[in-house]
Amino acid sequence: MRAPLPHLLLGLFLGLAGCDQSPRFTQAEPAEALSAGNATVFQHGQNAFSMPSANLSPSRRLDFSVGNSFFRNPWVTAPATTTARDGLGPLFNTNACQNCHIKDGRGHPPAPDAVSAVSMLVRLSLPAGNQHAEIIKRLGVLAEPTYGGQLQDMANPGVAPEGKVRVSYNLHSLYLADGSAIELRQPQLEISQLGYGPLHADTRFSARIAPPMIGLGLLEAIPEAAILANADPDDSNGDGISGRANRVWDDALEQTVLGRFGWKAGQPTLNQQNAHAFAGDMGLTSSLLAADDCMPAQSDCRSANNGGEPDVSDSILASVLFYSRNLGVPARRDVEAPAVLEGKSLFHQAGCQRCHSPQFTTAGDAAEPELANQLIRPYTDLLLHDMGEGLADNRREFLATGQEWRTPPLWGIGLTARVSGHTQYLHDGRARNLLEAIAWHGGEAETAKQQVLTFSAQQRAALLAFLNSL
Repeated sequence: MRAPLPHLLLGLFLGLAGCDQSPRFTQAEPAEALSAGNATVFQHGQNAFSMPSANLSPSRRLDFSVGNSFFRNPWVTAPATTTARDGLGPLFNTNACQNCHIKDGRGHPPAPDAVSAVSMLVRLSLPAGNQHAEIIKRLGVLAEPTYGGQLQDMANPGVAPEGKVRVSYNLHSLYLADGSAIELRQPQLEISQLGYGPLHADTRFSARIAPPMIGLGLLEAIPEAAILANADPDDSNGDGISGRANRVWDDALEQTVLGRFGWKAGQPTLNQQNAHAFAGDMGLTSSLLAADDCMPAQSDCRSANNGGEPDVSDSILASVLFYSRNLGVPARRDVEAPAVLEGKSLFHQAGCQRCHSPQFTTAGDAAEPELANQLIRPYTDLLLHDMGEGLADNRREFLATGQEWRTPPLWGIGLTARVSGHTQYLHDGRARNLLEAIAWHGGEAETAKQQVLTFSAQQRAALLAFLNSL
């Protein structure tokens, strides 16, 4: 069953308008600006997503800097004199984590004249049947037989890239209740210059931009029971929201556990998320994934040099894990502003908080002491929701269906333009602003979207003021 609103909100209601049971906010909650509790950082410029958690000690900040260097600096082809950072490829999408997570923020789709997609990748898979149950249990998807689970558009010298990705858009208009219109763009993928023959005729494609890196350690520290308390897979309370937990394979534990990370909650831990990104995005092996990401037909890939066994040592993997756990979340802005408070009321009136859960308290035994026992406000439930046909990629991932996506955290979303230099949202970057992102919501979010579409221009501006304060 879905958890009730936090008791802290009860004293902040102005009252009810007719049958509207949503709260009216006239003042900020105590410490509401501290999105990450004591770990909140007070940087709102271009580097707002690159700061260490505010409660890290000086010595721990040095450890953070070491992890940052491996996250930021490029990896090179082996053999090389830079032995700590060699082993790139043979097939890859980029040569540094920071190239995708721009300033530790959000990626974007490729421009029409881009040589490579860089901060957007394309997942590949085939429809799976009952005979593939064991593969789905461990890998989540049935990979395309020639190209694997991810198209890699770059390669080392002597190795053919898998292909090139271009994105074009079909435009259509959506009219609001007041007669104004929103222009929406539907992405169309074009895969060309395939290096290893044709793709399987039943291949499913899913474009994914890199998500922001902030607050990941805090999301990892949310108790599993607190996440599952919001799950209502059968919609037993009849509110139209049926959040489901994804259950995914943990490579280290060798068992199925709760998924938390990725656009479909397909990864259970940050360490595994990092290891899979090293492997899929940069062709780097680790103790969790010891083999290069080469398919049987890719003989030049399989015979290429590597940077050691593994390319990414356990020490480097641990440094990157510490860094990614401790990227701080910026404090909110203007939490007492009347427009922001009105927008917050409208956010609840539309029912957005039913999936974008405002707050959690992290566990006392969090992996890092600075992340423990923090009241955080990520605005996510980390659960899967059916978002309708408009956003569907028709691609299964463990328990996630082709229409389901994990609720993305909203904290920091108002700083996207400052940090990443753009405002392109959703899993494939199709939305060019927050109102477009809302307009793409469907499925379980259809009712909430329709209510937003009835808002006046002034109400829409207030809702956006609230979202941009996060």
